Amino acid sequence: MNKLHQNLRILRDLKGWNQETMAELLNLSKKAYERIERGETDVQLSRLEQIAKLLEVEIADLFSLDRGLIFKLSIHHSHTSNDSQSFNFSGASATLEHELEKARLLVEQQKKEIGYLKEIIELMKKG
Repeated sequence: MNKLHQNLRILRDLKGWNQETMAELLNLSKKAYERIERGETDVQLSRLEQIAKLLEVEIADLFSLDRGLIFKLSIHHSHTSNDSQSFNFSGASATLEHELEKARLLVEQQKKEIGYLKEIIELMKKG
């Protein structure tokens, strides 16, 4: 599965839609949409434009998602959802939490290194 098709599923999940809902919104049969999401069919530019509009993203985002966009979309969905259903990112939230923890540890390490470098600078000024 290439990035486009993986991203379609992620973005659809962020909206809280199943494949059937997505197919209906695109005026397709469920099987036709499933083939798009599995990468079994080529998707015309006009269809990609329609998908991007439905998912409220740019066409480029269909091919390359960044974490910032995913976070923004997930926050937007959780605040605009009218039902009591909790937000589910199909297992990706664990991956995002792991990435967030790695980023926190990296920032913590960088702060320590900055402190160490400041100490070296002070010692050099005195010496």
